[in-house]
Amino acid sequence: MITLVQVLHVLVCALLIGAVLLQGGENVDITAAFGGTSQAAFGPRGSVTLLAKITWVLGALFIATSITLAVHASSQGSGSLLEGAPAKSAPAVPAPGRK
Repeated sequence: MITLVQVLHVLVCALLIGAVLLQGGENVDITAAFGGTSQAAFGPRGSVTLLAKITWVLGALFIATSITLAVHASSQGSGSLLEGAPAKSAPAVPAPGRK
């Protein structure tokens, strides 16, 4: 089950990156950067496109799969990788008279 969530998470990540890169910018004028006025920054936004809705859905799926994976990882128990390692022995002491 968790493998399915991991595969879905990777797929959603790839699709979300693609959806964000396909969206156009806000087309704000260069005059807004130097103190001029631009109606694009505070004006009406217009209708929400299908690509924007897809981005919102993919974002919600990304959050859901992230939380699911985090809860699963925390419920597995937090053990150290070194718990199963053999104990170290003391270094060998050279015999008296030998150097």
